[in-house]
Amino acid sequence: MIVRIMGEGQVKLDDNHFTELNKLDDELLREMESGDEQGFRRTLHALLDEVRRLGTPLPDDSLEPSELILPSPDASLAEVRTMLNEDGLIPG
Repeated sequence: MIVRIMGEGQVKLDDNHFTELNKLDDELLREMESGDEQGFRRTLHALLDEVRRLGTPLPDDSLEPSELILPSPDASLAEVRTMLNEDGLIPG
């Protein structure tokens, strides 16, 4: 799967990593629902760090369609709320 991190670029990520990423996504949803800004910030960074760690960066000139778009590390809680569907950022 091709994943875009807004403002950074794209990575190719094997589907077998989504189970562990979904755990962080679920935590992020709980923190957003409770309005826990500090927890949200920590978990968003952890999620993006895991995507970077597990994924293989695509060249900057690559024009692959992104199947998943994640917010930038500096995105606000309100901005991420507008990106979310009922299932979170990572498809279950």
